[in-house]
Amino acid sequence: MKPFETVTGKVIPMLMADINTDQIIPSAYLRSGGKGQSHGLFAHMRKNADGSVNPSFPFENPQLQNAPILLAGPNFGCGSSREHAVWALAAFGIRCVIGKSLADFFRENCLKNGVLPILLKDAQFDSLSKLVLDANGRESLTVNLERCEIQAPEGVIYSFEMEPYEKIALIEGLDDIGATLKYLSEIKAWEERAKRELQYVQQEITHVGLM
Repeated sequence: MKPFETVTGKVIPMLMADINTDQIIPSAYLRSGGKGQSHGLFAHMRKNADGSVNPSFPFENPQLQNAPILLAGPNFGCGSSREHAVWALAAFGIRCVIGKSLADFFRENCLKNGVLPILLKDAQFDSLSKLVLDANGRESLTVNLERCEIQAPEGVIYSFEMEPYEKIALIEGLDDIGATLKYLSEIKAWEERAKRELQYVQQEITHVGLM
């Protein structure tokens, strides 16, 4: 998993409420792998009925190309627990999703795939949304996970909270398996100790049986 430390770039505003995982990546694109999944990202929303590109859709804004930050509306990522939704965002280049409410499954999938999910309080989110919409791609933000800060132009700072374990896992690029392997030596030591104790118990049982 790619470690997350500091990300600087423009912000894509996707402020519609209740965007679900099937909208983020329709089922027809679930078999795509790697970078190919970015083509399925919002596939039914990025195009018009005739198949042409919808220039009013935020992800098609030429001023926001290669933006690594997504500003999401309420309950973003709701619906199924489709992990492909996060894979598609990551394949497109999104490293951070900021919202005031993110669906629980979506947030968990972000954490397991190197995408930083940030929750802001209502007042903070509303202030940041206004800043992003007014800038319309002319300004960048810096997200500093170590400090748990979003640094905006003119010295404006938005602070956020993260659980210590989640923060360390993202900074070190650890998924659940990687986090477990950090304790590999302790796990092996426990297994050896358990093996010796089991052998001792078996010997005692055998000894008692012979008596």
